[in-house]
Amino acid sequence: MTSIRTGEPGAEPVTLAELKQYLRLGHASEDDFLVGLIRAAREDLERATGLALIEQDWRLVLDRVPSNGIVLLPRHPVREVAAVTFYDADGAAHVLSADEYQADTVSRPARIVIATRLNGLRVMNGLEIDFACGFGEAGPDVPDILRRAITLLAAHWYEFRTSYGPSEQPVSYPAGYDRMISAYVERRL
Repeated sequence: MTSIRTGEPGAEPVTLAELKQYLRLGHASEDDFLVGLIRAAREDLERATGLALIEQDWRLVLDRVPSNGIVLLPRHPVREVAAVTFYDADGAAHVLSADEYQADTVSRPARIVIATRLNGLRVMNGLEIDFACGFGEAGPDVPDILRRAITLLAAHWYEFRTSYGPSEQPVSYPAGYDRMISAYVERRL
């Protein structure tokens, strides 16, 4: 199972102006650096939680349909399933119609139930599911606690950006960050 982001978010949950206000910066000399910190903090939070904060497109690639016919989507929240495509042994693509699968985008993880039997899938990467996920198109659509966590993390990385030697304590996550995102981290038993 492989997940591939096929469409990047159109914005970041936290703006440059918001981060600069938090840091109390009035100059523009480090704007590019700050924008990079915001992007890196968002990506880190998304990786840690399995969320997609701003609308983005993903593709899940599987070798076969699970025996129970249920495919779990690795990102949350899923807004829509755009296409379910399978490839036969000759490599020809076949798009399933909406009545051949059912999508549950409310649950976490979101899931798709394949209602039809897919015979003769190619051996590797025989099934592709394209889906859109994210809380919305802009920062205000993202839960406030997650926006604050990104701000806190980006500010922490800004403040501790010097390189450290092997004998010194490396920079880690700021105090309280784990607690801020804990409600959104998917628990596994």
